[in-house]
Amino acid sequence: MLKRLLKGIGLLATFVVVAAALTMFFNGSSAAQSSAPDNVVSGVFTRNPLQVALLQWYPANLTTTFAAGVGAERVTFDGANIWVSNTGADNSNSGSTVTKLRASDGAVLGTFAAGAAPTGAAFDGANIWVADFAGNVVTKLRASDGATLGAFAVGSGPGWVVFDGANIWTTNYFTNNVSKIRASDGAALGTFALSASPAGMTFDGANIWACTSNGAVTKLRASDGAVLGTFAVGSAPYDAAFDGANVWVTNFVSGTVSKLRASDGTSQGTFTVGSGPYGIAFDGSQIWVANSVSNNVTKLRARDGVVLGTFAVGSDPNGVAFDGANMWVANHNSNSVSKL
Repeated sequence: MLKRLLKGIGLLATFVVVAAALTMFFNGSSAAQSSAPDNVVSGVFTRNPLQVALLQWYPANLTTTFAAGVGAERVTFDGANIWVSNTGADNSNSGSTVTKLRASDGAVLGTFAAGAAPTGAAFDGANIWVADFAGNVVTKLRASDGATLGAFAVGSGPGWVVFDGANIWTTNYFTNNVSKIRASDGAALGTFALSASPAGMTFDGANIWACTSNGAVTKLRASDGAVLGTFAVGSAPYDAAFDGANVWVTNFVSGTVSKLRASDGTSQGTFTVGSGPYGIAFDGSQIWVANSVSNNVTKLRARDGVVLGTFAVGSDPNGVAFDGANMWVANHNSNSVSKL
């Protein structure tokens, strides 16, 4: 019995030594560091011996990159595949295609024409809708095969698209309004004025939230477009996402994101991210922000805005989308998408 006990103690000691050695190896340090959930400090992994023993040697943020079209701008997910709108080089609005990638492995499934300068995109459950910034239309593509089902007039300079469960909304940058069209047949259901150069949008289940260039976000009732409030955020708000209770807005010039309570627009905090925050998405518990100037993505805990990590991607990351397991980021200058 004593021999078995001593043998067990010896094995345990050996395990601790090996685990500690592995920890130091993977940390690149002479001493094991304390663990912090979902955290990477200055590019060094902070794993403890138990995590090493369980083969958790790295945080789940390894980045894979796949080629897209020229000027990859935005991304959307259709339940199985990722669609990337390609706006052209150097923000020239000279692109004309969207790329369809299989989400499981990034394989290109097709490249489809989508106007003169495809930008924002949204999925309606069967079709992909793509805003054509230069053509002033939104194009409807059948998601199964990319066939064009129609192109419908909206305002001038449509940039973002959202689906509210029955209708498609676009923000029209040059005409300072949003367009609402019926998804089933593209019929125009209304145009609603906003204060200044609208950009990104999100839908909260009942209302549309649209960012405007004057440092505000406007809440419109989706049923009739009535304005329910306008709320101050940071400088040059670009995009928005809904987390189930709050609306998050990227402030491009401020280098921050604003969190607003969706019920009444009350500020819940402003959080610093990278330089030039652009696209934003929610993964069910975290907020992900593409920082177009610093070429990385910031991950924040949704409940309190704590930064959980900053991850390098391609050049000039713009749009970001969640596929149920991974985040996809469109890298405009790299003509690629990153999968994290």
